[in-house]
Amino acid sequence: MEIVLLAVIAGCEIGFWVLLAAGMTTRYLLKLPKLGLVLLAGVPLVDVVMLVASVIDLRQGGEPSFKHSLAAIFIGVSVAFGHQTIAWADRWAAHWLAGAPRPAKPPKGGAERARRERQGWFRHLLAYALGSGLMLALGLLSGDGYDALLGPAWTWTIVLVIDAFVSFSYSVSSTDEADIPAGPARRP
Repeated sequence: MEIVLLAVIAGCEIGFWVLLAAGMTTRYLLKLPKLGLVLLAGVPLVDVVMLVASVIDLRQGGEPSFKHSLAAIFIGVSVAFGHQTIAWADRWAAHWLAGAPRPAKPPKGGAERARRERQGWFRHLLAYALGSGLMLALGLLSGDGYDALLGPAWTWTIVLVIDAFVSFSYSVSSTDEADIPAGPARRP
């Protein structure tokens, strides 16, 4: 079942992007926005399929391993970043396929960049919490698989801490002239 679960995980990741592209194509090229919305609504279902496949694998005696952790990580990232990814794809599809204005570039610095970086880190934290929670739940389901499942969580913790330093460093270094509040007005 190990190869089957890995194939399901890979198929779900491919399915995410196929459904996203099909939804955008249907929405903008075929001018069928309701059908496009239905296809986009199917995007989260790939996570359900991945979770169900992981649970079935464990319930049928599968040994808890990295593949289950990988599914949990993908689900956590998908929940935390899925809406943002769909909105990003929608803006670009509207530009490329329907003649909408080009999406604005993210700021290179300043307070707005710092805010965006902090928001990104909080999304990473949400993905981490959801993925780690799923790893724990799968470990409980398996009965004895915490070590195999939580190994990737420790690596992910290190990545999250490094990401926090990088993300919040923009808050410290965002001292553009426009960001510095004006002092009290001087009287002549």
